[in-house]
Amino acid sequence: MKTAISTQRAGFNCGRTTSTPHPRFTIGHTGIFVGLILLLLFCLLGPCTVAAQSAQVVVLHLDDTIQPITADYLKRGIDKAAELHAQAILVELNTPGGLLDSTRTMVGDILASPSPVIFYVMPAGSRAGSAGFFLMEAADIAAMAPGTNAGAAHPVVEVGKIDDTMKQKILNDTLAFLRSYVSMRGRNVDAAQDAVQNSKSYTDQEAQKLNLIDVVAPDERALLNDIDGRRVKRFNGTSDTLRTRGATLVPVEPTIREQIMDRLMDPNLAVLILMAGGLLIYLEFNTPGTIIPGALGTLLVLLALFSLNLLPVRYTSLALMVGALILMVLEAKFPSHGILAATGTVALVLGALTLVAGPIPEMRVQLATAIATGLAFGLITTFLVRIALIARHNKVQIGPEALVGAIGVAQQPLEPRGQIIVHGELWVAESAAPVAAGESVRVHGVDGLKLLVEPVQERVTA
Repeated sequence: MKTAISTQRAGFNCGRTTSTPHPRFTIGHTGIFVGLILLLLFCLLGPCTVAAQSAQVVVLHLDDTIQPITADYLKRGIDKAAELHAQAILVELNTPGGLLDSTRTMVGDILASPSPVIFYVMPAGSRAGSAGFFLMEAADIAAMAPGTNAGAAHPVVEVGKIDDTMKQKILNDTLAFLRSYVSMRGRNVDAAQDAVQNSKSYTDQEAQKLNLIDVVAPDERALLNDIDGRRVKRFNGTSDTLRTRGATLVPVEPTIREQIMDRLMDPNLAVLILMAGGLLIYLEFNTPGTIIPGALGTLLVLLALFSLNLLPVRYTSLALMVGALILMVLEAKFPSHGILAATGTVALVLGALTLVAGPIPEMRVQLATAIATGLAFGLITTFLVRIALIARHNKVQIGPEALVGAIGVAQQPLEPRGQIIVHGELWVAESAAPVAAGESVRVHGVDGLKLLVEPVQERVTA
């Protein structure tokens, strides 16, 4: 066996020259060599390709007043960026300003954001007014498009009258709040304070020259390309290098709830809903059993109260509106030739006009809205109340009470009880005096379902 095997192996070897390499040996080494090269290329180029493909920038749009719903939207966007491990959060801003409490909440969320935050005032003609200026200065990167402006951030207190000392306290507190993060961002503290203390407003070029913003860019792609590779110092002391060139933009759209609540945050709409709800509830009380006006009116009033609860409301103005309703009701009960109704309407207009103490005009009830709703509500309410009171004093038109005074015909002798016909209906009647069949009787009272009658002189045949 060993000899045979040796002969076979010798025969196999004799078919090939000794100078030719073994084919399996050559292919194996070549494959390993090629594999090592591909692995090296993947290690060198792969991470860059994967990073370029996975780079994401979350995009939010703040094109409204700054209020609690806006703060919720920004927080949701920051959470979304943290979930995606996004390179940055790009907030496209256009706002006239808003509530200081909501601004403080949003600034806190910006400073604590895991991803760098970029605030970009755009498009041309937009502004970062009042509260928007605070938000822009809090961002890791502050940018503006050409033709935009920012500033005019002096705090405005509309709730009641306050003395000069309290005004100074509020101003100093607001300035300290601004300084607390502007200096950490390495921006111009004096120019930022000037926007608050003296209501200064800056164009994009002025803001860049004064080191209030970092970039002026015509569009979002130009902005992301401009800041690509820039190293930003986070508020917690760490540093991040932005990789935003060619990044995938991930928009965060407002939810249906946020859209509805954002619309309800308009004080003018809130007042309209409140007035409409009040009228529908009154209709329900005026005509019990209709159900739909009462249910719809209650829903509208609750929606209005919910939105007003998120706004700075003057409770004295609310009391003025309640007093106006009382005057309108009194006008219907104690006719004063329209004096009470007119006074109530004026009080209603003034109450609606001053109801919301917004820091900016966009968050206050407009004069046209107050006059229109006040006059309409006053006239309609006075008219309905007057009709209701008149109806109560009118003669009853249905049921047995409506037959009092009517003339009927006895169908059988009333001694003292029998049947009569009144208005084509057969009724049981009772008479104190005898009444013969066919005689006319007059109804003078009602006792349950029994009519009390008395004879009349004329005789009517059935």
